[in-house]
Amino acid sequence: MKDKIIIDLGQIMDDLFDATQNFGGAFKEGFRSHPGNPFFQWDDSVDYYPAYSYPPANIFFTPDKSLVFEFALAGFSEKQISLEFKGDYMMLNARLSEDRTGDDKIKYLKHRLKFKEIVDQKYYAPEDKFDRNAVRAIFRNGILTVSIPARKEAESQKEIKIEIVKEEE
Repeated sequence: MKDKIIIDLGQIMDDLFDATQNFGGAFKEGFRSHPGNPFFQWDDSVDYYPAYSYPPANIFFTPDKSLVFEFALAGFSEKQISLEFKGDYMMLNARLSEDRTGDDKIKYLKHRLKFKEIVDQKYYAPEDKFDRNAVRAIFRNGILTVSIPARKEAESQKEIKIEIVKEEE
């Protein structure tokens, strides 16, 4: 085995699996309150969102703590894109039009612009931290901007008192 590069795909897959397993816990940990800031505690060195290669996206907070997603969706119309909330996640889907599905029969000289469907991409937006009733989605010039404002006060789980009774002997 002279001058061969060996790549351990098993190790790479294990690392990817570990990263996805730790994602939810790391994100929730980043949203814990602390005395100086009762709403957010954020660590800029942590990547809280999965690294989808398509579509390109920016995800950031505005000064008023709104969570903003910007998706580059060239080749789609607003009618082909759907967004919905499921649990603590925003789900992004985009369907290709019929005229874009036959591109595999074309011989390209250069193929940098790729069109593909987006199916059930999940983006974490915890329901107790963000006001889903006030979400705004604007599609302009191939860019979908989704702004989810922060709740005025983070909703906490309702307290439930558990009665303790003495068991009779």
